[in-house]
Amino acid sequence: MNNAAVNQQNTDLVWDLHSLNQHQRAMNFVKQFENRLCVFSSSVKQLYTNYSIFFPEEADRQMVILPDPYAFHDTFSHLNANAVQSTGLHVIPGNLIGKQGLYLVISHKNKNVRSVPIPFQEGMRQILRRSNSDDPFLPVLMKGDLREFNDKLPCLHLNRLRLSELNSLSSLEREGIRTVITDKLMALYQESAALNLA
Repeated sequence: MNNAAVNQQNTDLVWDLHSLNQHQRAMNFVKQFENRLCVFSSSVKQLYTNYSIFFPEEADRQMVILPDPYAFHDTFSHLNANAVQSTGLHVIPGNLIGKQGLYLVISHKNKNVRSVPIPFQEGMRQILRRSNSDDPFLPVLMKGDLREFNDKLPCLHLNRLRLSELNSLSSLEREGIRTVITDKLMALYQESAALNLA
């Protein structure tokens, strides 16, 4: 599928990276999370769990997410957009704060509240602990979530998919979504020590 086809089908899968100062670093950073975090498109109400990330040469500073056309069962449809909420939770490279590895930090609307970064693995452990609760924390990415933290280094904002808001899906479908996101988080948790690169 070419870039034009994606544009016609779903603009949520074409991310503009012009606002990022450190373009190459942002590309390297987001590629680490390819297929490790699911991507949600509000315009077509779909969740993509199996995709590739491309940076087309003919499209200056764009990132294109291409769902695997042969794995249509890895795409969940009919998810209402209000089931996804912004969290203010960001994945940041440790070198932003003089450390190694990845960290999670919450950006508060109130600038006077200082957020304490926690190591990524610790944050993932806390998220995974809730995965079997009635209200699990299921992180997903959306267009615009690749950003720069404090106008310095690239980071990823995490949204949260609320299973309880997916009224149009069967309990089996909701359980399938919980399982695939949790399995990806577990793999990300296990591999996160090797990730860092911004």
